[in-house]
Amino acid sequence: MQAYKLNATIDESGHLIIDEPLNIAPGKVEVIILQPVPSLENFTESQPDKPKRQIKIKALQGWFEKTQPTPSDFDPDQARWEALKEKHNL
Repeated sequence: MQAYKLNATIDESGHLIIDEPLNIAPGKVEVIILQPVPSLENFTESQPDKPKRQIKIKALQGWFEKTQPTPSDFDPDQARWEALKEKHNL
């Protein structure tokens, strides 16, 4: 099976519109659609009010309200290693 990558759009009625001509032989094809997912930065900018977390421990309520979501490139193993290096002066 041969693969082709091209740009297309889906109109309001749900029809696939291919934006460029195809130079392939006529016949049946299998279509796979990959739709871009909005990034976390775009999501947080479009959501001005943070959703309220239900907090059962009142002492931590202020801390939870100030926290931000973890970045998508956060590596917990790297963070542990950095903390251990700092703790043990490595």
